[in-house]
Amino acid sequence: MPTDIVMPQMGESIFEGTITKWLKKPGDKVQRDEPLFEISTDKVDAEIPAPASGILQEIKVSEGNTVQVNTVVGVIGDGSGASASAPAKVASPAPAPVVPASAKKESPAPPPAPAARAPEDEEDSDVRSSPLVRKLAREHNVDLAKVSGTGTGGRVTKQDVLDFVEHRTAVPVAAPAPRQTSAPAPAVVPGDLVPMSQMRKIIAQRMIESRRTSAHVHCMFEVDMTRIVNLRNKLKKGFEQRYGARLTFMPFFVRAAIIALQQYPIVNSSLEADSVRYHKHVNAGIAVALDWGLIVPVLKNADELNFLGLQRGITDLGERARTKKLTPADVEGSTFTITNPGQFGAVFGLPIINQPNAAIMGVGGITKQPMVITDKDGADSIAIRSVVHLTLGYDHRIVDGAIADQFMAVLKKTLESWSEEVG
Repeated sequence: MPTDIVMPQMGESIFEGTITKWLKKPGDKVQRDEPLFEISTDKVDAEIPAPASGILQEIKVSEGNTVQVNTVVGVIGDGSGASASAPAKVASPAPAPVVPASAKKESPAPPPAPAARAPEDEEDSDVRSSPLVRKLAREHNVDLAKVSGTGTGGRVTKQDVLDFVEHRTAVPVAAPAPRQTSAPAPAVVPGDLVPMSQMRKIIAQRMIESRRTSAHVHCMFEVDMTRIVNLRNKLKKGFEQRYGARLTFMPFFVRAAIIALQQYPIVNSSLEADSVRYHKHVNAGIAVALDWGLIVPVLKNADELNFLGLQRGITDLGERARTKKLTPADVEGSTFTITNPGQFGAVFGLPIINQPNAAIMGVGGITKQPMVITDKDGADSIAIRSVVHLTLGYDHRIVDGAIADQFMAVLKKTLESWSEEVG
């Protein structure tokens, strides 16, 4: 029997979605759990997997159209049905430009591994795993027979596959060619009028709302990162070999922010009418720049994580943001946000507050600069140091300038005198 493909409900508060791209065309063979089309909602952009294996018999809703959840957008058959139909027109479309697969920010290409079995073979494999794990293995070219399962009864879990990928040490190979789409997007030509994507519309709306809502004030602190730079250079190779995760600078900033937030909880609050909500935990929003927009996934209860847990959580959120695997729950509930314009070379930025947060911290680039150093005897000298400029954007309705500066002073001291174990 044919299987209907429906617009999924990606959260309780989401009632519609826009199809931004079909990854298959009518007549193409599809495997169950294989990415079939991409959608954009007011929370996340996501790839939607095929509900069954078979032939994409019909596309009922074409790219750029917005429909209610549970609307049938296509049909998967066994290939014996009627000929494939052209996409139907839908009333009141919300156009969205198709993002070319080649324009997506790619993660570093994985090192070579034994060739993965074909999807059909994997379904009959003796390896115990879920469809999600088999899909992840295909994406990373991993033979599940080579992966040691840590789940119940030897089942291979998602983390087992990710650990296997992280521990491979061979020289990387070229990234695979981008998937073919049913309708290649035209190149943008200067002078063209291109409709805004659903994500871009939402970003624009929220930035304007934040500016109108909060009384934005910014302060900037210069931080000597030499101690942490040297520590990271010393430990990063062993850290990756031991834990299967890259050691980045972001968990240092998140941990230092948590320590400062615990001392100044007003910075980890939200305004609710005429009252201030002091949040029990630190839910750290980590801004991720994508080729098609910006998203802020949230590391929940970050104050309860050790350094390794912060690094793994940050890496996981960033990877899922770039591969469109986030859920609405992943982007809700932040209490404090960190954004990193420095990764692109910015010295500092003046970020807009992520509502309903009271503050947002911008991390500039880490550069070597001459600094005046005072020793314990009070003698001054000039030395080359690794320096970062951190900016705090805060809502002056609830956070005073003195509190913001004291908060940043604690954060600066924590980074400059780092003593916490890394892993």
